Amino acid sequence: MSEHEGPGGARRSRRARWFIIAAVLVVVVGTMSVVVLTRVTSEAQQVGQAPPPVETAKVEKTDLQEEEEANGKLGYGEESSLAGRKQGTITSLPDAGAVLTRGKAVYGVDAKPVPLFYGTLPFFRDLADGAADGPDVKQLEENLKALGFGGFGTPDKKFTSATAAAIKKWQKSLGLEQTGAFGQGDVVLAPGEIRVSQVAAQLGGPGGGELLKYTGTERLVEVKLDAAKQAIAKAGDKVGVDITGGKTTTGVITDVGKVAENGKDGAGQDDGKPKIKVKIKLDDPAAAGSLDSTPVSVRFTKEVHSGVLAVPVGALLALAEGGYAVEVDEGGKRRLIAVKTGLFSGGRVEVTGTGLAAGMRVVTTS
Repeated sequence: MSEHEGPGGARRSRRARWFIIAAVLVVVVGTMSVVVLTRVTSEAQQVGQAPPPVETAKVEKTDLQEEEEANGKLGYGEESSLAGRKQGTITSLPDAGAVLTRGKAVYGVDAKPVPLFYGTLPFFRDLADGAADGPDVKQLEENLKALGFGGFGTPDKKFTSATAAAIKKWQKSLGLEQTGAFGQGDVVLAPGEIRVSQVAAQLGGPGGGELLKYTGTERLVEVKLDAAKQAIAKAGDKVGVDITGGKTTTGVITDVGKVAENGKDGAGQDDGKPKIKVKIKLDDPAAAGSLDSTPVSVRFTKEVHSGVLAVPVGALLALAEGGYAVEVDEGGKRRLIAVKTGLFSGGRVEVTGTGLAAGMRVVTTS
């Protein structure tokens, strides 16, 4: 201390240095700037005292991911229409919401049931002794065997007398005439069990008209994603699903459409951009409660940064000369460390800086 500089002069010098630091710091969040400048001014007025307590957060080593959100719909998937192929008068129909499995009657014509069989190849001909070999024969035998009417060995493409005998036993169980022949309109075909979503026909109507609409029995999420963003959706990938009412769960992408179509997105908005359909199976179906259909928001993962240092966004300080810093708190003593930012995710940001390490605590507003 010079002979012209007393204790008051030293305090003024230290106060000046604090204000110089304050002048070069600009905080990212507007409200934070008030906090920082107030803290600095207070400390300048209380030289020699410990800095006042502040909110801090730990520097964490973690995985961060960037996400893309898209609107979707939780439901039972697209409806399929069922037209009757049995001539006569409709004498029975299912109720909307009914779940039907293999062998159960879907509807009745002339007091005779028309049951459900599983398969994807439409029955395109009647089958009886003398029928040429074909995959439709194998599909018929697979269904008969699954219902307990075998005797023909392993299902194959050959229609034999054993196949006809199995058909007779099946017909007897339904109260039908035992002909041993199978008509292409004798059953309703679907890939698996179905859920009746709408009933279009009425009792007494013709058996050959439109009967009902149906869906699958498993609730799933369908997203109509911008075709330009197709790369973020891959079968087998995990996604986050936010359900109306604040519930959050996860799911797995089961199918990604290959054909882009113009139309509305999951929120019913048409922006004129081509869309692809993405189907998602919920990891926990119970998370959707009893809702048959509801809008959802799906979070696709675009990019993952593993094992990086992260701090709350509110810990960043923007420097006047460019770049960012964080203020490390070490037992009440604080210092600045310049950092470079990386991925922002969920209120946290990836940071790197000389001397910065996991476990340190940094001053933050959040």
